[in-house]
Parts: sequence; structure tokens; C-alpha cells
Amino acid sequence: MEENQLHRARKHVVEAMEQGFPWHEAAKRAGLQISQSTAYRLRQRMRQGGEPALREGRHGHPVKLRGEVRQWLERTCRQTPFTPSHEIQTQLAQQFSLQISVSQINRTRATLGVSNPPQSAKKK
Repeated sequence: MEENQLHRARKHVVEAMEQGFPWHEAAKRAGLQISQSTAYRLRQRMRQGGEPALREGRHGHPVKLRGEVRQWLERTCRQTPFTPSHEIQTQLAQQFSLQISVSQINRTRATLGVSNPPQSAKKK
């Protein structure tokens, strides 16, 4: 759903609730699948901040591991699969001036299929 459509639907939910409709009926009429707590949160936001408060304010986090850095990570992990993520973290900081958490590195490794093998695989 586009941002303007989402804004109108949220407004419709709040207006219907203010007219006495139960939250689930208001959401259904607006074409939204939301929880009860979300419906009441929307109503509270509108009461406190007016209609502009219903606009989505989140922008997300930029993806740090893309392009050249992601290719480097995949190549490095395929060549030396037993390299611990904390060492990769240090190399990324040195080579690309990026501060990336070990958990983010692990998630990306898993997505790329180049996770660090378990200890039992290292001994063989």
C-alpha cells in the first residue's frame, strides 16, 4: 500500500473508532489488517498530534554490506571459510572503514551461504 493510501486508511480507522465502531470493524472498513493495540495506538497518536501523526516516520537503516563490500565478504568467506566473523569485522574496518557488528556479518554470511562451519567440521 502506498504511503498516501496508508495514511488515508489509518485516518479512516481512527474516524470510525471515534464514531463508535469497534476497532476490528473500523480496520475492516478501512481495508487494513492491524491488531487491536495498533488501532488504539493510531487513535492515541491522532489525538495527541493530529492527522500528521498518522504518517509513517520510519526510514529504516541503510544496508552496509552491498556492492564491493558484499562481494569481498563472499569471496573471502569462500576462500577461507573458517575465518571467524570477528576477524572479518576487523578486516572490514581496515579495508573499507566500516563498523559492522559481528551479528550483521553472520546474518549476511548465512544469506550468502558462506557461514563459518561448526567446530566439528574444522577438526576433520
